[in-house]
Amino acid sequence: MDISAIIIDSKNSDRVKIQTLINNHSSIDIVGSFANGTEAIKEINLLEPDIVFLETTLQDISGFDVIDHTLLSKKPIFIFITKHDEFAYKAFDYLAFDYILKPYKDDRFLRCLYKVLDYKRREKLLSVNMKNIMSVIEKKKSITNGKISVKSGNKIFLITINSIKYIIASGYYIEIYTDDKKKYLLRESLSSIIRRLNSSAFVRIHRSTIINSNYIEEIISSNYGEMDVKMTDSKAVFRVSKSYKKVFQGAMNI
Repeated sequence: MDISAIIIDSKNSDRVKIQTLINNHSSIDIVGSFANGTEAIKEINLLEPDIVFLETTLQDISGFDVIDHTLLSKKPIFIFITKHDEFAYKAFDYLAFDYILKPYKDDRFLRCLYKVLDYKRREKLLSVNMKNIMSVIEKKKSITNGKISVKSGNKIFLITINSIKYIIASGYYIEIYTDDKKKYLLRESLSSIIRRLNSSAFVRIHRSTIINSNYIEEIISSNYGEMDVKMTDSKAVFRVSKSYKKVFQGAMNI
């Protein structure tokens, strides 16, 4: 998990201590270390770090000014490490993740470090889960009452799933052929479309071919172990590749 951080503190020795503890106990990537708050703001908005360790008072501005001028839509986690205890309430009003008072022992900093790492791991896991959930929702949206939506230009076609005879890969696109002899071009992968169809009738027989088994007219085996599938459209004959042969035979119970 890639996590980046910026350190802002007027004292070089304090910045070095933070960086040393981070380097010795985590894989966080320190992308910047600054004594000057104004300079740090520019880098925060440019580099978009995950975490910012900062003092409440800097050479030119306050740590709160740094937060106020961070323009990112997703702001980093701010952790104050300061000698000033009087700003603690204000820090938490700014939704600071933690407030560490100087001088501090290593274990106090490490507790904060491990807590923020655990938070980032959970955040990443939640993000992945949400993406998966949204993917499922979008796929369900695209299949309504036995139909699948296919967008082409400014039109959306609703194709009856059972009418699809076969699907062929064509470069970055796939071609969907239906029983009314229509062809639909779609920018999608075969792996993605077969998941959207979600029907046992559709079988992948080649890296470039999916067929609807309900439209198979003949299965032709040669003396060399090769196998072809002839569709009800007599012009359509497809080779079953060796890598998909067992899957196809299992699906067809042959």
